[in-house]
Amino acid sequence: MAISRVLLFYKFTPIADPVAMKLWQWDLCERLKLRGRILISKHGINATVGGTVDACKAYVKRMKQYPEFADIEWKISEGLGTDGEGFAHDFPRLSVKVRKEIVAFGAPDELEVDENGVVGGGRHVRPEEVEKVIAENPDLVFFDGRNAIEAEVGRFDGAVVPPTSTTHDFISLIESGEFDDLKDKPILAYCTGGIRCEVLTALMKKRGFEKIMQLDGGIVRYGEMFGNTGRWKGSLTVFDNREVMDFDRGEVNVIGSCHSCGEPTSKLHNCDEPSCRERLVTCESCAQQPVFCQKHAKALA
Repeated sequence: MAISRVLLFYKFTPIADPVAMKLWQWDLCERLKLRGRILISKHGINATVGGTVDACKAYVKRMKQYPEFADIEWKISEGLGTDGEGFAHDFPRLSVKVRKEIVAFGAPDELEVDENGVVGGGRHVRPEEVEKVIAENPDLVFFDGRNAIEAEVGRFDGAVVPPTSTTHDFISLIESGEFDDLKDKPILAYCTGGIRCEVLTALMKKRGFEKIMQLDGGIVRYGEMFGNTGRWKGSLTVFDNREVMDFDRGEVNVIGSCHSCGEPTSKLHNCDEPSCRERLVTCESCAQQPVFCQKHAKALA
């Protein structure tokens, strides 16, 4: 089995013809035998793809030839390997779609994007600047910009974790007043690779959170720099067949607990009811049996 790579990237930039971009991306990935998920809108591109090392290098090279994508910040990690035909095991198929949003907050007409990216977002804080920002702002609040299930297996120490099931939930929660006590505090929002916080911080600033910042490059970049020796605890959920990944430096703190037996674990498992999209923290032992969320477990009882 050959080594594979997973590319995680996004770019906010105006795209005049998303459909033409979709066709180009599909053709490029098909020729390189890349699999994964690519979303395109008038605001830009958001993608996770995987394949052989050579295929990933060729893809990056071709993308850099497109002027608007020349400065994409690539996040590259080791995948699960490839099959005999050179396709990565990390993804079941290739999906390239045009959407109103490349991050589904439900506010496509509110988001403003120009050639420099998202307009009005929070200040970017690089991983190496985090401790300085905390020293300057002792009351700083870490704010998790991901779905709540992701935070169950990994999060920053003491972070505020909104009770969200989907990204759509953020706006209604923020507008409900649940986090109004944070409006006067410095906030550092974080997410997996940074894309959700690009949008989230802009939406929150419009709703009165003036001191909000965002972790540049997300958890991925922070983990690459500090591993498990910094303020990050646990495992990082990812959007491919790996489900989660850990950083090499330092011992991993397993903070997740199996939803069924309570054993420590960082594993996630989808509810086995075909119509359900809920993910559950599930240890390897309990995953050997059918896994159902609370709603469907009651229905089957």
